[in-house]
Amino acid sequence: MASAAAPHTFRGVSPTSSSSTTRPSSLNVPTTRFLPKTSLRRLGFAAAAADPIFTHHVATKLRSLKASAKPIRGVASMAKKSVGDLTAADLKGKNVFVRADLNVPLDDNQNITDDTRIRAAIPTIKHLISNGAKVILSSHLGRPKGVTPKFSLAPLVPRLSELLGIQVVKADDCIGPEVEKLVASLPDGGVLLLENVRFYKEEEKNEPEFAKKLASLADIYVNDAFGTAHRAHASTEGVTKFLKPSVAGFLLQKELDYLVGAVSNPKRPFAAIVGGSKVSSKIGVIESLLEKVDILLLGGGMIFTFYKAQGLSVGSSLVEEDKLDLAKSLLEKAKAKGVSLLLPSDVIIADKFAPDANSQVVPASAIPDGWMGLDIGPDSIKTFSEALETTKTVIWNGPMGVFEFDKFAVGTEATAKKLANLSRKGVTTIIGGGDSVAAVEKVGVADVMSHISTGGGASLELLEGKQLPGVIALDEATPVPV
Repeated sequence: MASAAAPHTFRGVSPTSSSSTTRPSSLNVPTTRFLPKTSLRRLGFAAAAADPIFTHHVATKLRSLKASAKPIRGVASMAKKSVGDLTAADLKGKNVFVRADLNVPLDDNQNITDDTRIRAAIPTIKHLISNGAKVILSSHLGRPKGVTPKFSLAPLVPRLSELLGIQVVKADDCIGPEVEKLVASLPDGGVLLLENVRFYKEEEKNEPEFAKKLASLADIYVNDAFGTAHRAHASTEGVTKFLKPSVAGFLLQKELDYLVGAVSNPKRPFAAIVGGSKVSSKIGVIESLLEKVDILLLGGGMIFTFYKAQGLSVGSSLVEEDKLDLAKSLLEKAKAKGVSLLLPSDVIIADKFAPDANSQVVPASAIPDGWMGLDIGPDSIKTFSEALETTKTVIWNGPMGVFEFDKFAVGTEATAKKLANLSRKGVTTIIGGGDSVAAVEKVGVADVMSHISTGGGASLELLEGKQLPGVIALDEATPVPV
């Protein structure tokens, strides 16, 4: 961050030679020629045109099924077999256990307040039922302790039925004789929604006998629950030991294509924006991204730990005292890697942590005692925007300030709007889960972004380079020429 009071303290944008070159990317693919021959809207892809990489990924798979018994893979991924690799002959009349992430928010009257995760699961389900499969749909909701009525999946049935265009049958349990009877009576192209799988403690403990009971309902396993793929639970990892094939759904595959494919082989310059309250929660992400990016922008409460690590006064701002040495080492690592690391040059400070606090803009090097930083300042917004203007790929994880308070949401909202503008210009923009997703939804630009991750913790772990148990457990893809 280039501070007027201490220009030597922070590094500005100075793109290295790697920033000026465009590396070949397997994600840089034409899409329009696939659309006329594949009715994506019929399969539930209403927003296909706004998501060209996903459109290409699904269209390629579906068209390949018609042309060959050996479908091709057109996008970089973690090399896992996908539901699109299964032919109509593989699916017709088969019981398919689909683990989705339908953990949607409900109000006090059990009404869905945000159906994003339900809509995200529809493409995979529609593909299966259109090929005559019998879908056994599984999910969790909330964090129940045993059977808890308020966490029943029953409120999801009307919306699922509406989006799928068929009546979804609801089971009162997820295992047992009654469930088995419902499965047996399910017609080709039907959907049975099991009850909350976390009503059983064996789910999170990944007990083999419970996983075996779930698996006994089906012939094929599809994991489309990216949000829980970082957990080795019975319905995400255990069932794969009893069901073959075990494959990725379209949503899970899309997450891998972006968070692994686009990040590991990006069009450059490649920038990352990392925010949030604490350095400790983003250590792995920052360290991993420093190996890949050309530009790294930092915001949120974590910046004050970096400031203090460089000897600046931060007033009563949030600081992790035990992470000061780490902050120094990260700054040194960025310099050694030739990464242009930017910290905000000015901040909006407040006299208390409240939406009605008194506030003012000050240089980052001039935060007075008793005041705390709650957002990045206007000069920082301008500098960050100029840096991002040079990019071809951007990933964003974490807000720039306390965006829950309107007064301190300016930096976060400006970042969302900037990424929306870049996306319209053809820049690949990836929103990496959590509060960043809430921010783009709040600003109303979510539909413009290249990709919005559905998994908070899973997104972080994937960006850190960790392997996800729910992904590792799936069948490997058969290498084929592309």
